[in-house]
Amino acid sequence: MVLSFVSIVISYVLVLLGMAFFTLLERKGLGYFQIRKGPNKVGLAGLPQPLADAAKLLTKEMVSPTMINVFPYFFAPVFSLILALMLWQLYPSEFLMTSIFWGILLFLCISSLNVYGTLVAGWASNSKYSLLGSLRAVAQTISYEVSLSLIMLFSLCVSSSFSFFNINLSNEYMWIGMLMVPISAVWYVSTLAETNRAPFDFAEGESEIVSGFNIEYSAGGFALIFMAEYTNILFMSMMSALLFFGGSFFIYSSDLMMFFKVLIFSFVFVWARATLPRLRYDLLMNLTWKGFLPVSLGGLIFVCGMKFLIELI
Repeated sequence: MVLSFVSIVISYVLVLLGMAFFTLLERKGLGYFQIRKGPNKVGLAGLPQPLADAAKLLTKEMVSPTMINVFPYFFAPVFSLILALMLWQLYPSEFLMTSIFWGILLFLCISSLNVYGTLVAGWASNSKYSLLGSLRAVAQTISYEVSLSLIMLFSLCVSSSFSFFNINLSNEYMWIGMLMVPISAVWYVSTLAETNRAPFDFAEGESEIVSGFNIEYSAGGFALIFMAEYTNILFMSMMSALLFFGGSFFIYSSDLMMFFKVLIFSFVFVWARATLPRLRYDLLMNLTWKGFLPVSLGGLIFVCGMKFLIELI
């Protein structure tokens, strides 16, 4: 029991460290995409910059508007970060003390709760901008969760298991993403929308609603909201690698192989932000309901039908 608790704590600390340095990767990447250096003044080549940002944000005075609903206002950022960290219990590492067999169901339960952190943060701020931003984010997240869930069922049908560890092993000799390229592309674009990232960052539309649901947050609350967002980005990158490009092939450690895959997928998040302009909101909703939903549903029916025929034969 003690070893399991220590393992969980170490995992959370390492996830938070990875999240911190992913912000540095994003800032440096955006800098080079825009033909500039990015942060390079703090320490050696700017490497301690995330630690300096965290120290600055967590030691600043937290300004609270007078009209907020106090408990939900302070609870929402903490709730979002807790959910983001809980998701990392599903990572199928070779060195974890425990493994969750019903991992897909737990992922669907926790990810469906993520919208409440955003909604409560926007509502509790008592600002029209924050409420509009949170409503847009909730509608967007719920819409794209439908196609995400159907594509996860697609991977489940291929691997015949609810466990992420077994799904990872089912990709050992042939990547599912290479067998069904359109489905894996739909999944990845849906993860961009699910995490409110460019070109689907409507919850933070600066030109329309100032800064969206987090407009009234500063200092520690602001830091917690973005820690949750970047932790979710890393987790969804891990999910993309796990569901469609899992397995270790010729490298002995699957954890080492997974590290490089997550690094590639998370960098594409940065690349998309630097390259693509923000869509219109109606185009975003049309894309999921009229585009992604039929494709993911058709792919699921096709795979289930093929598997049924193979079992009959």
